[in-house]
Amino acid sequence: MSRKVVIIGSAYPLRGGLSNFNERLAEELLTDGWDVQIYTFSLQYPSILFPGKTQYSTEKYHGNIPIKVKINSINPINWVIVGKELKKLKPDLIIIKFWIPFMAPCFGTIARIAKRNNYSKVITIIDNIIPHEKRIGDRLLATYFAKSIDGFVTMSRKVLDDVALFDTMKPRIFSPHPIYDNFGKEVSKKIALNELKLDGSYNYILFFGFIRDYKGLDILISAMSDIKIKDRRIKLLVAGEFYSDSKPYLDLIKEKNLEDIIVMSNDFIPDSEVYRYFSACDIVVQPYKSATQSGVTQIAYHFNKPMIITNVGGLGEFVPDGDVGYVVNPDSNEVSGAILRFYDENKEREFINNIKIIKEKYSWKYFLQNLKSLFNF
Repeated sequence: MSRKVVIIGSAYPLRGGLSNFNERLAEELLTDGWDVQIYTFSLQYPSILFPGKTQYSTEKYHGNIPIKVKINSINPINWVIVGKELKKLKPDLIIIKFWIPFMAPCFGTIARIAKRNNYSKVITIIDNIIPHEKRIGDRLLATYFAKSIDGFVTMSRKVLDDVALFDTMKPRIFSPHPIYDNFGKEVSKKIALNELKLDGSYNYILFFGFIRDYKGLDILISAMSDIKIKDRRIKLLVAGEFYSDSKPYLDLIKEKNLEDIIVMSNDFIPDSEVYRYFSACDIVVQPYKSATQSGVTQIAYHFNKPMIITNVGGLGEFVPDGDVGYVVNPDSNEVSGAILRFYDENKEREFINNIKIIKEKYSWKYFLQNLKSLFNF
């Protein structure tokens, strides 16, 4: 008889990296022989709190996992109903993907009620327990959530250390963020540039993902104003929806006269189109001002793309400096220096060869083994 697991968190019809992660983990559990369901949100964020254009995917779901649209993040009555349903269902394992304290009352209440069956174990996979963008009450909410959990999986050592601020007794493990291998295959730069209608006579660097202030796009824009970069045929491709005010970034581009070398693609990038952006670029730049881990790193690994990342939070754990890219401080001069070094020293082929070796340790099978080891499943 198959063991039962329920994943609680974002999933189709919701879009974005959280949904991608949960759906891919569910597929790995299915391959491992589990009976898998995902319980996702009927309401994830009230529209007033959501910074993007829409929370929903425009594409069809092509996976094999039953997804139940059940959870209302702001309705306590709903939490009780879902908790009782899971208590009765008696899954062997409940996995909660946690990324923001706002979800703590919802997730913590569901977990507490479900565990009253004295059978189900609740494990959380934590992106951040201390958020990048701090708000009053974050610590209180995170404490409430942590007390409802039986075991913790973190994807950076920094977050593993942070968990100890809320719990020191329960089992925990660090396991690196697995590679996102569900965005299709890489195509040639020529094909990708043609599909994106970009000038093939330029080299392209890529900033990818939702644009929030902590991700440091302003640092990268300033780096592009280095006269040595402006004198070369290098363009910056910014692919992602603004989740913060776009005006400061657009004003900075105009102020530094960079309109000709920065290409802004600021709609949400559907999963089926991600391959184009990564295939078109030479290197991915993540100039974050704060971070724990980044799913963008694992997409870059999938597409064999070198990276420039900043030495903040846990990012440096996953990008060995000088082997698959460069680790620099969140400073525009250091970022521009790394870009120029990459091209001046013709590092692309060397970094790609190293990536193909290093990325083997970021498999979903390895991640699942670590998760199951918390309670010997």
